[in-house]
Amino acid sequence: MLWERYEMPDAKIDLLIVDDQLTIRNSLSYIFTGLGHTVRSAEDGFSALIAIRQQVPDVLLCDLNMPGMSGFELLSVVRRRFPSIQAIAMSGAFSGEGLQLGVAADAFYEKGTGLSHLIQIVQGMSSRDFRPSLRSPSKLAPIWIHRNGHNPAGEAYVTITCPECMRTYPQVLDEALHLIHESACPFCSSLIHYAILQPTDPASPQAFQRKPVVLTMPIPIRVPNTNQRTAAELTLTAIHPIPLK
Repeated sequence: MLWERYEMPDAKIDLLIVDDQLTIRNSLSYIFTGLGHTVRSAEDGFSALIAIRQQVPDVLLCDLNMPGMSGFELLSVVRRRFPSIQAIAMSGAFSGEGLQLGVAADAFYEKGTGLSHLIQIVQGMSSRDFRPSLRSPSKLAPIWIHRNGHNPAGEAYVTITCPECMRTYPQVLDEALHLIHESACPFCSSLIHYAILQPTDPASPQAFQRKPVVLTMPIPIRVPNTNQRTAAELTLTAIHPIPLK
């Protein structure tokens, strides 16, 4: 089997996989269940929050681009409310391995680059000796919000909900091309870091480099019997979606 190439981890983990594509959720669940972990899945950010309230996972593997609540938003909420969760962001639309500005995660996995890297990340997080070295303080994790349009004066603005006092207020956007913005809450004076979710491109070019679409054929994996072959062949097909998103 695929997981026979890897040593079983010292400690089993509770893994929550969040992706709006069913084939990817099923394929990754198949792989990490075979490695001995407890695996649950959710189709979007809202479903993931329900699953987290039911039981807090050890590791969250989250796609960035999803309808409803995106991975950018979900990871920011998780970092603030559930700081004990180790988070892995993943996407097929952007390239790179390092953590990107504004993404509240401990690691990044680029879809389509092979499963070995992802398995190594998860296996590393399952180690009792794992200590996140790139994690930023939860208060520095930006909240990701949508544009509201323009106010009567014609100024572009957003509505911010303060994560400290939970009060809502409008904020006129400045013209600076920054990914992360700052605002002081007018009620409790808390300094808030926020980022704008774009309708077609949730991340600024400063944060990610878009990956060109690559046509990839499914690669069969040797498994003991025919029933398991179908699931295994789906694995690499799902990790190499066409087109990448």
